[in-house]
Amino acid sequence: HEASMEAAPWEKGVRLLSKVRDGLSAGSDRLRTNVWPVAQSAVAATLAFFLAQVLLGHEQPFFAPIAAVICLSVTLGRRSRRALELVFGVAVGLLVADLLVLAIGNGTLQIAVVVLLAMAAAVFFGGGTILVNQAAVSAILVVVLQPVDTVFSPDRFLDALVGGAVALLVNYLFPMNPERLVERAAAPVFEELVAVLEQTSAAVKSGDAKSAERALIKAREMDDEVRALDEALQAGHETARLSPTRRRSLRHLEFYASASIRIELAVLNTRVLARGVYNAVKRGDAIPSQLPGAVLDLSRSVRALAAFLEESGGPHEARRYALEAARGATEGLKERHELATSVLVGQVRSAAVDLLRSTGMDQASALRALEETAGRASEIG
Repeated sequence: HEASMEAAPWEKGVRLLSKVRDGLSAGSDRLRTNVWPVAQSAVAATLAFFLAQVLLGHEQPFFAPIAAVICLSVTLGRRSRRALELVFGVAVGLLVADLLVLAIGNGTLQIAVVVLLAMAAAVFFGGGTILVNQAAVSAILVVVLQPVDTVFSPDRFLDALVGGAVALLVNYLFPMNPERLVERAAAPVFEELVAVLEQTSAAVKSGDAKSAERALIKAREMDDEVRALDEALQAGHETARLSPTRRRSLRHLEFYASASIRIELAVLNTRVLARGVYNAVKRGDAIPSQLPGAVLDLSRSVRALAAFLEESGGPHEARRYALEAARGATEGLKERHELATSVLVGQVRSAAVDLLRSTGMDQASALRALEETAGRASEIG
């Protein structure tokens, strides 16, 4: 007992060091992932401030770097539209704020009135989130910084215009790699999908309802990763279309976009499969012995698909494992041809078809390959 008491502080120290090391490693990975957009923003902010000072002669053109950073924020998206929304948001905010400051002066209560009217005006004109928020920010800065006796000046609007233009120029001349952007967004989708399938397979094999429930919960939490992949594809397409140096990436991005539609369906099928497994295990249903291996083959197909989309291998492994999953699951119908089993087998086969189509096969070819390998499920048993 004394020995275990002495070992406890040492074990806690080891665990603490392990957590610190993992945290530093995760932070380093995040920084390495975002180093290019961060560098873009720093360069654009500096250049926008310099140009507004030198070319326009403005003493404190703080709207120029702000506009550049907002347009080149780390969260990538439709930067061209963002720049336009930013400029129009500044215009609306400045116009409302300048007129109200001239009429009612500035102060604490005036901030509430100015923000309310600026955002209302932006919403009235159909502005997006950035336009509405930028209108409010611009209005606040005018109320807080502008002396009461100052007349209307277009300087801040011109500064915002310079910042937006510089941001688009930097993004045009020095874009980040759109293929790498999409690959980084796709990696968590594949990793989570593999983890869900592996845990579902283990739950079927062990009959552990808690493990099946954890797999189902994990499957339900994949929407954020799928959404991030869609956003990365949009940003990647925009970058590849607008930048001459990245236009060659369009073909690979189109293939990724086509595959992502099927991957999203595979995620939905996996979620339904996980729910079916959880319900079957919780009820104590007899599940065919072939099903755990079939689900595990689906996970192997997902791993091979990720490698294929990164152009580090062909589609053969992904297709082979998907077909093996369908064949193994269908074999289970010979062992038990019950409704619960049929539902699970149907989800495995549907996921297999989605994975086959993610490799570039069309619907007819995928179904033909599946039926040649696994047969028609309606004819088994």
